[in-house]
Amino acid sequence: MCISDAARHRQRGQRGFTIIELVIFIVVVSVAVVGVLGVMTFTTSRSADPQLRKQALVFAEGMLEEVQGARFTFCKPDDPAAETAANPAACTTPQAAGLPPAGTLRPYLNVTDYVPAFGTAQTYNENAIGTPFVAPYRVSVTVAQEPNLGAGVPTTESLRITVTVTYGNDNITLVGYRTRYAPNLI
Repeated sequence: MCISDAARHRQRGQRGFTIIELVIFIVVVSVAVVGVLGVMTFTTSRSADPQLRKQALVFAEGMLEEVQGARFTFCKPDDPAAETAANPAACTTPQAAGLPPAGTLRPYLNVTDYVPAFGTAQTYNENAIGTPFVAPYRVSVTVAQEPNLGAGVPTTESLRITVTVTYGNDNITLVGYRTRYAPNLI
């Protein structure tokens, strides 16, 4: 069977792509893939690590809950007038900010035991059961009197609790409030 020149020409035209077309296609696809990978690399290298942030948030929430759960009384718990005092002046040892003696286990009895003085930060290296915070986390607590809590709430009866967890160059800060609603509950 003899194939004419016209039939051969038609078959050649139907064979597919030329080598030049394939090379151009490969180059275009390669440039697109390199661009997409570059954007993904840029995005992931500059994004915050969600695991570090979530762990820092867990530390901050736990510490804030611990501090807010402590008492806020007029007197120190061992004061003889602790259960009857109507104000701080009636106490022999008024409740003021100050760290408890070394070796005292947490959680502490009073909110004010968590800082050396109002408005100053205290750093903690372990949780309430004594397990150290893993590196790179640093937890600090600040307790200050809050003058703007609301109408009818005196500054002496309200505290702002700030817990900051620092990890690397980032930090998470949580703020909570505590009022003196049961000053004689020992």
